[in-house]
Amino acid sequence: MTTILVIEDVEALREEIMETLSYEGFDVLGAENGLIGVQIAKTYLPNLIICDIAMPELDGYGTLIALRQEPKTSMIPFIFLTAMTEKADMRQAMQLGADDYLTKPFTSAELFGAIAARLQKFNSAREHYYDEIKAAGEKYEYLSHHDGLTQLPNRVLFYESLSKAILEAKVNNKSLALLFLDIDNFHIINNTLGNDLGDQLFKEIADRLKLYIAPFDMVARIQGDEFALIISDAKDTASIKLEAQKILDLLSRPYHVYGHEVFITSSIGITIFPEDLQEVEGLIKNAELAMYYAKNHGRNSYKIYSPELNVQSSEYMALANSLHRAIDRKEILVFYQPIVSLQSGQIVGAEALARWQHPDLGLIMPNKFIPVAEQTGLILRLSEVILYSVCSQMRSWRESGINYGFIAVNLSGQHFRPDTNLIEFVRKVLQETNTEPDHLELELTEGIIMQNAEYTIQVLSQLREIGVKVAIDDFGTGYSSLSYLKHFPINILKIDRCFIQDITTDHHDAMISLSIIDLAHSLPLKVIAEGVETVEQMQFLKDNGCDKFQGYLFSPPLPATEFEQMLIEGK
Repeated sequence: MTTILVIEDVEALREEIMETLSYEGFDVLGAENGLIGVQIAKTYLPNLIICDIAMPELDGYGTLIALRQEPKTSMIPFIFLTAMTEKADMRQAMQLGADDYLTKPFTSAELFGAIAARLQKFNSAREHYYDEIKAAGEKYEYLSHHDGLTQLPNRVLFYESLSKAILEAKVNNKSLALLFLDIDNFHIINNTLGNDLGDQLFKEIADRLKLYIAPFDMVARIQGDEFALIISDAKDTASIKLEAQKILDLLSRPYHVYGHEVFITSSIGITIFPEDLQEVEGLIKNAELAMYYAKNHGRNSYKIYSPELNVQSSEYMALANSLHRAIDRKEILVFYQPIVSLQSGQIVGAEALARWQHPDLGLIMPNKFIPVAEQTGLILRLSEVILYSVCSQMRSWRESGINYGFIAVNLSGQHFRPDTNLIEFVRKVLQETNTEPDHLELELTEGIIMQNAEYTIQVLSQLREIGVKVAIDDFGTGYSSLSYLKHFPINILKIDRCFIQDITTDHHDAMISLSIIDLAHSLPLKVIAEGVETVEQMQFLKDNGCDKFQGYLFSPPLPATEFEQMLIEGK
């Protein structure tokens, strides 16, 4: 029921107004002056107030001011009902915040009309206010459950959805798959091209995942460059693997952002309910562990969780802790794998490959500790140790009159961040070891050069000015644009061992290898084949114009002293 407060000092008029309003169905309160009226208004909060102006103790103006200053009563519709007819009085009343002004004498119709108009306006304003509150609440609810940049569900909504999906899977006796996805080396993009481009790239990645929502129930951005995907009706492991590979392929296609062509890869970890675990935190931990395994073992791949990963994770932490000390204790060794000319059959150079002589575990291969160095940020220190060692060895061989040709050293993608000052670092090592730059070759993978092609071209051009040669390692395994290749100041392409392994039996691998050879010679570049293990492979490469090769057919990687002896003997 609508409550109206009547503040009028003339008792007969007050009673008449109250009776009239009561007859029309209003709940009516009365006050004989402003002081009492203010107290009643604060206590009962009426829907509307009718007030005289000329009253003892507190007049109508004072009453209105008091009510408007009180938060609880500030919005109550207020109508002056007075014998004061001067325009100045009316203007003052409206300036103080009155909603209407009726002069005595007045008719019942005028009174009810004013009341109806004020209540309708107040109710409309209140409804609008409530609508705004509801909209604000809905907006807050959305923002609290969605990522502001990509508009994907965030960690909060993901946890809620995963809990619900697990419950439904239990009830319906079905399997559920959880996938965690991480963008490989995304910090390099932010550091080299800026956060604005990185943010735009995130939006495009999210858009691709949104378009590929089926068969996923949800795609969420968990934090940073991590995403999560839920499949509530996972039929079998084979179908989940297929979907994971489709996502890897989808995200690896080039992005065109602010005039840059950007390439990325990603790593995916997969866990399955109820086989692995049956609660939220455990499944998330499993998926993250599998994801980090995929990232640490080559990237651009997926891994399904297994209990053995927990053991491997402990081993990883142990290696990470030991690697810090290994660098300081000079436990990192450099081996050299000969590179041979296919025309002369002579050694023309070597690739430097790191080995870790662990005091307890023995000789550790690079595929075990290089990913650890990458993840822990030790790769730059490790590379510095290796390059100093190689250049010092080159100077020693030169001073001894030993012709070693050239030595190739691998670079991490982290060297191609502006803050690493790669050029200054290479200059410093060459100068301090008194090494001739034209005998040094730096190798970087196809994926590295395409992370930020424009910036990489600048760095490689500066390396060329120094006199250092550059090779693209593992060529053919990435997603580089051949139209870009001609712009890179490089000297050598290295055919990845995956194409060499079946080059004499697999027509597809043979055609890829021949295409790389033809492409390189048309630019013109030299070609080195990696992983040659049979005479048939070597002969195929020789017959088809490949320039050089390395592999176990000729020699495995050797300690510096054994490689030196091989050079002296002229093998």
